This record gives sequence, structure tokens and C-alpha cells, in this order.
Amino acid sequence: MLLECFMFGVITFLITGAQSQVEIFAEEGSEAVLPCNSRAESFYPPAIIWSKVNKGTVWRKERSGLQYWGASWSQKRSQGSRIQCPHSQFEKGDYSLEIRDVREEDGGIYSCRLEFGTQILESLVYLRIIKVTVSPSVPIWGRDVSVTCKVSPWPYGASVQWILNNSPFVPKNEITPNLEDRKSVVTEKATAKLSGEWTCVVNFKGTEGRASATASVKGIVQPSVDNTKVYAAVGSAVTLPCVFSNDLTPSSSVWEKLKPGSSIKPAPGLLPPSFSSSLPYSKFPWDMSASLTEVSLEDGGRYRCSGNVEGQKLTRTMQLVVAKIDSSISSKKKGSMTLKCQLSDESEITDYEWFRVTYDLNGNKSAESIQKGKTLIISEMPEENNGEWSCLFYGKEGILGNVTHHVQLMSGLSGKKSSGSSYNTAAVIGLSLLLLVLLLILAQMYKNHQRRKRIFQYPALETIVHTNSNEREERERSRVKK
Repeated sequence: MLLECFMFGVITFLITGAQSQVEIFAEEGSEAVLPCNSRAESFYPPAIIWSKVNKGTVWRKERSGLQYWGASWSQKRSQGSRIQCPHSQFEKGDYSLEIRDVREEDGGIYSCRLEFGTQILESLVYLRIIKVTVSPSVPIWGRDVSVTCKVSPWPYGASVQWILNNSPFVPKNEITPNLEDRKSVVTEKATAKLSGEWTCVVNFKGTEGRASATASVKGIVQPSVDNTKVYAAVGSAVTLPCVFSNDLTPSSSVWEKLKPGSSIKPAPGLLPPSFSSSLPYSKFPWDMSASLTEVSLEDGGRYRCSGNVEGQKLTRTMQLVVAKIDSSISSKKKGSMTLKCQLSDESEITDYEWFRVTYDLNGNKSAESIQKGKTLIISEMPEENNGEWSCLFYGKEGILGNVTHHVQLMSGLSGKKSSGSSYNTAAVIGLSLLLLVLLLILAQMYKNHQRRKRIFQYPALETIVHTNSNEREERERSRVKK
């Protein structure tokens, strides 16, 4: 490498009439254009000679129009040469050399020599090939991954900047170019944040070169980060996601509910009764998601799923946030009800919104926004306010979830409803008393009927009974006359 730099300096010093020394960066696999321009006026086309220092002729064209390719550039001519010098640009004084599908070994010093009769013009171009590689090409979550930017030849004194997904990337450790290997290396632990397009930007003597590579990290892709919050309403069903990369088959998968306390090394606790460690509809080996068929307040908290992949244990934690609506009837303001949206963790909540849900005759559902805020006060409770009231809660990225409350028709909530309810109650009580009296009368009539049946079976006894009855009536009359 030092020899090449020395030769470059010597050649630059010795060549007379040199027009320029240009730095060109090209990404490996792309097309590189090595500029060579001249404003010299001539009635005859010049002879053009492109050569690489210490490597001989690359391409040349005689004044007669004959073209020649260097030995290392003329291989596989049946597939077409990787180099060309477009004749259509010669009239404009442009004799640039185009190299397709540039390779690492193409880097080096090139010379463009133009011979206009006795006038000779020569310029130098320094072509540097940039290549970005990721090792391993598809890293496993948690393992070391290296992203390397290699420039051939390496530009001593150049600055290197890394960009990840169009944003500057600042590594944990300072980037120090390895001068011996002529490359810059970033080494990190593989996480989802490292997935995407890596771009190496090299600046040298006012010239910038770029090259990119894509990194894809294998592991648990959903949720992509720890402590992701999952929201569910009390009484509803919820899925706790744990999805691995679709080409991974985890073994020894385990679900745990973590006890409250330290987040560094939390202890596992008991899973809820309605917890199921597998989804009935999932048929993919990489989907380890779990579900709760009916969420209760006690189910809120942190959960952890884990599985072994290629001898490494991968884990992901998430938090189940439970939502409910508390309702209360105001004692001070007659006929009003207060609904309050409650969540077991409100750290990511930015706003609340209340909707009244209605249904038409065909069962179609519609929702009308009523107000924003955590608390809703329903006053005087007209009949149309009965039914479903839904609370939507929002985060920075939009809706996080909702919870619904059913308001039942209740007596005493308003004066109008109270009088109507009292009237209905009085009517029911009156009908009940009348029915009771009728039942008593029927029972007495039935008893008298049965008694007469028994008496009629014995005529002598009947005569005695009538005689006694007549005597009692006579005595009563006599007492009244006295």
C-alpha cells in the first residue's frame, strides 16, 4: 500500500502536462465512471490510452479507430467486456472510462493519455472501491455482529461515518479504522435496532463515497422490544404475542408471569386460570403466542416468553395493562351517573375519548364521540343514554385500546323516571293484592264445598245440624226482643 502511494506521488511529479488527479469512490458491484476530459481542438481524433499503474493497458483506441483491451480485461469477451469508452461523447471532449460491476481488485491508480499529434495530455484517477459486509450475514439476537466498511485502497486520513436506516449511528465503542486491514468495523450485540440498511460514508479530500448493506437479525420479532405493553378490557380475551423469525423453530418454549419487584431478575409467579400457552388457530412452529380467554383485574402485570434457538435462550418480556370503567351514582346531584376510565398502568396514555354506541333496527353499530377526558358525567339519564358507553384511550402513536360499559335503566335516577317507576310499582302491588283476595275467596269457597259434601253423606247428622242451627237462631231472636 505504501508503495502504491509512493508510485502515485512519483508519477504525479514526473508526468508533464497532467491536467488533474481525481479521487473516485465506487460501491462494489456498481458502475464506476473514470473521468477524462479535454478541451483541446484538433481536426483529427486523438489516440486514447487507458492504463492502470503497475497493471498495464486497460483499453486503448488508435487514431484509425481500432480498439484493444488489456489481457486481464478481455476475458470472457463472449459475455461482453466490463469496460467501455462511449464514442458518442468524444465530440464533446469526454473520454471517460466506464467500468461495470466493479470489484475490489479494480481499485488503484488509472491513467488517461490523449495524443493529439504532438500534443499529449495525461490525467490520473484514483479509484477506490467501498464494500460493506455484515458478519454473520443473519445474526441471532443477542450474539455479536460486526459491520465492516472496507475501502480498497484505503484513503489514509479519511473520515468514516455510519448511517443506520437513514439516521446517524453512534456506536457504543469508538470507531477506529484498522489501517492494516484497511477497514472500519462496528461490533455490537445483535438486537432489532440493528436491523435495516447500514451505510458507510467515507470523506476524503472533499470527495464522498458511500456503500450499503442490509442486516436482518433473527430472534423474537414480535414484540420487537422488551416491556411492550398489551392492553385489554376486563372480561375480554387477549393475545400475548411471542413470534420468532419464520425460519426459526424454537424448542423448550416457556411462558411465565413475573412477580412485581425488581426488573433485573424478576421471579416467576403463577399464571392466570384462563391462560393458554398456545393459540388454537396457530399452526406455525415459530409462533409461541399465548392467550387469556377472560381477563380479570388480577391478570395485569409482566409476562415473559422464552425459547431455545441454536443453543441460545431467547426471551421477551411484555406487560398486560387491564382497563375497566368504574361507575357511580351521584348523591348530591340527583339523577346523574359518573363513569371513570381506569387502567392498571397509565404511563403511556396521552388522552381519553368517550363514545356513545347505538344500534339501528338492523343491528348496525354506530358510535358518536361525546367528549374527551378520563371522566364522563351523564346527567338526568334520559332513556337514550342507556346502553353502551365506550372509553377509547390513546398513546403517542394512536389508539391503544378501549373498554365498554353498559348503562342499565334504573329507577330513581331522574324525577320523570321516578314518578313513572312509582306508578308502575303501585299498579303491580294493587294487582298482586287483588289476586291474593281472589285466591282467599276461592279457597274458602272450596272449603265450604268440601264440608257440605261430608255432611250430605249422613242425613241424620244433617237434621241434627239444622235443628241446632234453628234453635240458635230462635234464641238470638228472643234475646233481641228482650
